[in-house]
Amino acid sequence: MQQHWYTGPLASFDTETTGVDVETDRIVSAALVVQLAPGRPVQTTTWLADPGVPIPDGARAVHGITDEYARTHGRPVGAVVAEVTRALADQARAGRPVVVMNAPYDLTLLDRELRRHHGLTLTDGVGTAGLVVLDPRVLDKHVDRYRKGRRTLTDLCAHYGVELAGAHDAAADATAALALTRRIGARYPAALGGLTAAELHLRQAVWHAAQARGLQNWFDRSGTPERVDLSWPLRPARCGCGRRLEPEHGCEAAA
Repeated sequence: MQQHWYTGPLASFDTETTGVDVETDRIVSAALVVQLAPGRPVQTTTWLADPGVPIPDGARAVHGITDEYARTHGRPVGAVVAEVTRALADQARAGRPVVVMNAPYDLTLLDRELRRHHGLTLTDGVGTAGLVVLDPRVLDKHVDRYRKGRRTLTDLCAHYGVELAGAHDAAADATAALALTRRIGARYPAALGGLTAAELHLRQAVWHAAQARGLQNWFDRSGTPERVDLSWPLRPARCGCGRRLEPEHGCEAAA
């Protein structure tokens, strides 16, 4: 009997942070959850970091982690970021797909933390095997494009009947996102089950770009100045002039 990606081993990654700006905000907590098959126990690794900057009231209201708690119980964020990256690299070497809800947020923020503290990119840190990423937000939008309503993790779990206990805790969110991704695959086997996780990774980059263009068109028509990044699962770094960092760029601000 053929095993589909959604019935095989999966990992899931999530962070809680100081805010929503991937270029400037910092990681406060992170979790990696591994499950070998549906219904099997999950193995959970968690990290708590002292981000080195104050945690704004808005972020604290979401995840409940205070400055005092992070300083007292957390470890230096540079050490945490290095450990998280090694754990993700282990998943890549094992050939285990990693679920990341809204991947361009969590993975880009991790990439910027790696650059900030170690002078490395996430690609450098993970190594040549590379992450195979499954993003339930992208998958859901692809298989149910015209459904109205929000598509946060809470909303998607409610729609697919997945338990989310303790939302905005990194371990709880990662566990729910993993179960959600299995549920999406099982519900839409014709659209998703015939592809390998590696093939889905490539398709999701295309699907996300199309989804982002649709959102950008809506913003443009409504007069909203917000710009939508088409990149998935990682947003390219930008230099001080706002352009993408490319080898041939040559801008002094990139130095």
